[in-house]
Amino acid sequence: MDDRLPFALPDITEEEIAAVTAALRSRWLSNGPIVEEFESRFAERCGAGVTAIALNSATAGLHLALEALGVGPGMEVLVPSWTFTASAEVVVYLGADPVLVDVDPETLNIDLIDAGRKVTSRTAAIIPVHFAGQPVSRSGLQAFARSHGLAVVEDAAHAFPAVSEGAPVGAGDSAATVFSFHTTKTITTGEGGMLVTRDPGLAARVRTMRLHGLDREGFDQRRSDRPAWRYDVVAAGFKYNLTQPAAAMGLVQLKRAESMRVRREEIAERYRRAFAGLPIELPPSPAAGDVHAWHLFVVRMGPDSFLSRDEFIAGTSRLGVACSVHFIPLHKHSYWRERYSLADKMFPVASAASDRVVSLPLFSAMTDDQVERVIHAATKVLQ
Repeated sequence: MDDRLPFALPDITEEEIAAVTAALRSRWLSNGPIVEEFESRFAERCGAGVTAIALNSATAGLHLALEALGVGPGMEVLVPSWTFTASAEVVVYLGADPVLVDVDPETLNIDLIDAGRKVTSRTAAIIPVHFAGQPVSRSGLQAFARSHGLAVVEDAAHAFPAVSEGAPVGAGDSAATVFSFHTTKTITTGEGGMLVTRDPGLAARVRTMRLHGLDREGFDQRRSDRPAWRYDVVAAGFKYNLTQPAAAMGLVQLKRAESMRVRREEIAERYRRAFAGLPIELPPSPAAGDVHAWHLFVVRMGPDSFLSRDEFIAGTSRLGVACSVHFIPLHKHSYWRERYSLADKMFPVASAASDRVVSLPLFSAMTDDQVERVIHAATKVLQ
């Protein structure tokens, strides 16, 4: 259908287009001053004296954070089963083992009680995921990490700009917090990510490893008396840096981040009012002191619904509205299931929710008419 409403679209204005065009006209396309300014502005938004390091994906950020913490063979990292595979695969990159954990039945964020059962002498870290933009409890997470002596690397791919217990996600005591700027995320650079940390040593290691393990980066060359060709390789690093045009787009998106979040919140509240009384379960409201980023609006088919989740998605699709699913839990995917001999009964909450969840279209560029189309389609299919 030509007029089909997609599940998600990036919110791009002429200002982003002009910023990217200016970056292209500068002919300086890789590491450079725009990237550094994006890092600086992002760190200011998080506060608490953090350092921000721009990368080409959130996956790269999770990988580099764990590498900088020394995670390696023989170690384990706790990861919720309710997440995208990137949260766990980065552990395997380093030769360690992700240990999958069940989730809270209301928020679908990591269940710290189940996580506690799975801590062993090999456990080095935990990767909580702020699912859909609903923040994990800051105090609960830090108390858990302290009690078990674990490093925390927050997967905040869904969670900018979210607030947990009065402080921005990224401003806490975690070793690192990693954000995503993928095309569907709350702010976008097309592809990209940002790692924030208050640990100078971790930041230095990440900066080195994001560009081939060099002791200096392209941007530093214009501030050094040494010739550009004179550098040292101090580690076997990676190619994870962000480009100047992407950072230019990110700077504009960062200025608009709060207004875009407010628009997503307005849409979420419109959905909440419209769907009250229908046979679906609505996502929880944020706790006192929290601000939800509303990256996703995830409903669950209710026990009184005469439709399955898949039938609901097919029905809205016939009416020109695309929905999605977040997520098929990791323990249901063949790679993780077979590698670690996983079964549904090991994750009762995630398993029970996995066939019921539906993500409705939610993006800040949605018009009021498009919101009404979603409401009309979902209501018609459910009634």
